[in-house]
Amino acid sequence: MLTGAGSALAEPMDPALERLVVDSRCRTPAGAIVDDQATLDALVAATGRPTCTPDHAQFKRLMSQYGFAFAPTAMHSARTTGFGGFHLSLEAAYTSIDDDASYWEQGTQGSVDPSSKRASIRNTNPSPILSLYSAKIRKSFGFGLEITGAVGFMPKTSILSGGADVRLSLLEGFRTGAAGVLPDIAVGGGVRTVTGTPQFQMTVVGLDAQISKPLPIADSSIITPWVGYQYAWIFADSGLVDLTPGTDAIGYCNFAGPNVPGNPDPNKPADTYDGQPVCNGGDPRDFNNNVVFNKARLERQRLMFGVNYRYEMVMIGGQFITDIVDPADAQNSDADKKDLQGTGRQWTIVLELGAMF
Repeated sequence: MLTGAGSALAEPMDPALERLVVDSRCRTPAGAIVDDQATLDALVAATGRPTCTPDHAQFKRLMSQYGFAFAPTAMHSARTTGFGGFHLSLEAAYTSIDDDASYWEQGTQGSVDPSSKRASIRNTNPSPILSLYSAKIRKSFGFGLEITGAVGFMPKTSILSGGADVRLSLLEGFRTGAAGVLPDIAVGGGVRTVTGTPQFQMTVVGLDAQISKPLPIADSSIITPWVGYQYAWIFADSGLVDLTPGTDAIGYCNFAGPNVPGNPDPNKPADTYDGQPVCNGGDPRDFNNNVVFNKARLERQRLMFGVNYRYEMVMIGGQFITDIVDPADAQNSDADKKDLQGTGRQWTIVLELGAMF
């Protein structure tokens, strides 16, 4: 039954961080605060508090997998477009996720009831693939320097992405003589940031290197395979998340203002002004259900295999990206290693259609 709290505009894979709690007994399935004393006593015994405790490890796992999908794809060979050249393209990236994991089932909205316009209480069928569609423009400035701009959107979410790349081809352009057997080599970096959701902010930075070799097929056709490596850093921060959106903290408290001079809390010693809510016959407990998850600072190491085919101005290409090591093993922090233990490696398939001139 679709009775859970949620925005009528929510999409099935939009984040629902309010569900990521250590003990689900702290809230009803619809997201309201629990008042049953036996349940409150059990919560205190289990978590040390009578309110919801955010599950920071689940948040970190969710951000790690979102971050893999939003990371710069570095979808290009090591050779630039040439002095003054442009490359306009459309890119589609499809990324695998652990769709049967609890952090995807609990941490994303799920389908919306067409009659009530309310989100489900959990996502019972997360998509196994996150899609990201982007428009990109690449511009070369000579001397092996190239800059890229990209904007994109993720279907089934309200999330938009944008960013830029820069790269330097250290060795390119040899076609004849002994040097003609040498591959092209490039190094670069990119950044992507997301918008469209108030629940989290994310920036993904990647440093990469590629080796490629163009293989002429005919006068107007070239096929270029490449292999590359990327180290990606994921910076994710949550917004202020209400873990019990089904309860209005101000109404539950019968809020009468903060405890300040001129509005003292009658339940506290005189001249004790701590700025905390003054409740006129209500309970301030639900204010403690408004939380910010711990920052996620994560790393991923990725291997890239790609190929593109160019006929005159038209270019099509494909790329496969995968983790080199398990996400937990890519972390520098012992805490991050522990929190990401058991999360699976991901892969991304990238397809591109563009024109170079």
